Amino acid sequence: MEVIFRCPSCEKTGRSPLDEETTDIPCVSCGQVCQVPEDAVGEQGVTRCVICRGHDLFVRKDFPQRLGVAIVVVGSIASCYAWYRHQLFLTFGILFITAAIDVLLYLLVRDAIVCYRCGAHYRGFDDDESHTEFNLEVHERYRQEAARQEANANSGGVDPDQNLSPRI
Repeated sequence: MEVIFRCPSCEKTGRSPLDEETTDIPCVSCGQVCQVPEDAVGEQGVTRCVICRGHDLFVRKDFPQRLGVAIVVVGSIASCYAWYRHQLFLTFGILFITAAIDVLLYLLVRDAIVCYRCGAHYRGFDDDESHTEFNLEVHERYRQEAARQEANANSGGVDPDQNLSPRI
């Protein structure tokens, strides 16, 4: 298994092998070491994030989303051009081929586990069905938590809602 993560210290992207015996994950850029919790990696795979120690993880396809969107856009533009040239069979042929490529990629690409909090990606695990699909409500909770922490850091630790004074 492998983990791809953003270093909490220097914000650089790092990559490290991960198995049951791994005790720490060093950042190649700054040298900071993330200690792996004992219960994070087991025979079943990853049970919690080894970078931020979060328990909320989800499963998604390990495929670049931009490439998927690019395939659909190219297929759509090509079919529109064929439609413009009044080539009906070619138009639908392009659309069906684009859909077939999409289905084929969906079937061939493996899954990855992703942490909601820090975005660490875990690749090369055996799917044990213990993680759920992406949940927008959980994602929004972590997004708002990060926004609050950033606002507190930018304002010197003072909550901006507590400093409301009446306008004159």
